[in-house]
Amino acid sequence: MFRYVTLLFLLLAFPSPVAAQEKAECRQSFADLVEELLPGVVNISTVRQEAAGSAMPEVLSANEYLRDYFLRDEGGRTSLGSGFLIDSKGYIVTNNHVIDKADEIIVRLADDRQYNAVVVGRDRMTDLALLKIDAAEALPYVRLGDSDKLRAGDWILAVGNPFGLGGSVSAGIVSAKSRDIDAGSYDSFIQTDAAINQGSSGGPLFNMQGEVVGINTALFSSNGASMGIGFATPVNLSKFVIEQLMSKGRVERGWIGVKVISNTEPLTVSAETEFHGGVTVSSLAEDSPAALAGIEAGDIIMALNGADIKNAKDFSRRIAETPTGTSVILRIWRERRIKDVTLTIAAMPEPTATQEKPAKEDTAPAGYIASLGLVAEAENHEVVASEVLADSEAAAKGIKAGDIISKADGKTVSSVEDLSSYAAYAGKAGRPLELTVISDGMPQTLILNGEKHGAN
Repeated sequence: MFRYVTLLFLLLAFPSPVAAQEKAECRQSFADLVEELLPGVVNISTVRQEAAGSAMPEVLSANEYLRDYFLRDEGGRTSLGSGFLIDSKGYIVTNNHVIDKADEIIVRLADDRQYNAVVVGRDRMTDLALLKIDAAEALPYVRLGDSDKLRAGDWILAVGNPFGLGGSVSAGIVSAKSRDIDAGSYDSFIQTDAAINQGSSGGPLFNMQGEVVGINTALFSSNGASMGIGFATPVNLSKFVIEQLMSKGRVERGWIGVKVISNTEPLTVSAETEFHGGVTVSSLAEDSPAALAGIEAGDIIMALNGADIKNAKDFSRRIAETPTGTSVILRIWRERRIKDVTLTIAAMPEPTATQEKPAKEDTAPAGYIASLGLVAEAENHEVVASEVLADSEAAAKGIKAGDIISKADGKTVSSVEDLSSYAAYAGKAGRPLELTVISDGMPQTLILNGEKHGAN
């Protein structure tokens, strides 16, 4: 009996080698990993020859507490951000809003070497940009990982340039995935509690294998400082953009010519099976691949090439990332039956030209909303922008003729009068107006400050 008690005591007092190793690994320092990664992370500063106090680009969202990591001086002339090298030749990934409208871009490496960078290409829809610096020798770089493998609770490291303090590292966990913060068409952010502040925009989010799994883009804050809620663009979403920018200098997206909304009602596929997800086709472009294939308004698209569709943003992203000329199979639900439709992906058309000269208010056409700088019309129970003034805020935010304005301040827009009333109310309250716009089948939320146009 004594021997059994003694053995039990020894087992409790001295854990097994495996348990001891696991415990040690949980407490290990990040120092070795950080030392390996820091050389591939860069600080980015830009100079803009703008008047003092001018507005600077930032991440736009319906949530007033969502801020970018963009650090600027009070004169609005310089900015500081972050980025990371993705190969030895000097290609650098960062956020587009870090270098937007910059007259000069300076990149500083971890060893304090400085280079002037050129813009290879940029993509406003995902807020990404690709830069290039020229060095005499091969440069250190970081590896891109697989953000789909991340799970809530995984350790991550954020490295960046907060408040101009280069090479700052913070540790945290993945708080959530696929967050929609109303910042654009492809919202699917990684949420993290790693301490990230202004100036870290464009910096990398690393997993414990030292791979980039995200690009830091926005933070939730009421005072501009970290409150434990930050957002990063998943690297898997970025890979398509990076490849396109590197090979073409621009992003060419696939298009089938449908406007869609997320389907919220379950479909009873059989007595035993319900389908949740998919998108409902609200309208089609004339002579588009979808129209020519026989897809109709009201169809629910359930799957693309056999893979279920989650929602409108998931569908829009997958279509956009499909190479033009590729044949795809869409599984649709029509009249309580499933049907497979084959079509060929086309290139997304260039934005429709906007009106060159703003109209005077006293001679403006019906549906003209001066605070938005556009003419709205009701078509098939939807409100559509029929004309967008070339110098308007709406045009600057990417709204173009043919876009559907589905919501204003979170409320459904079912008539031109609705839109006009919401715009007028926001103007009287002295606050921005939030618009949900469906453009080329991709819904996005935009914030318009309501600057008046066309009153000359």
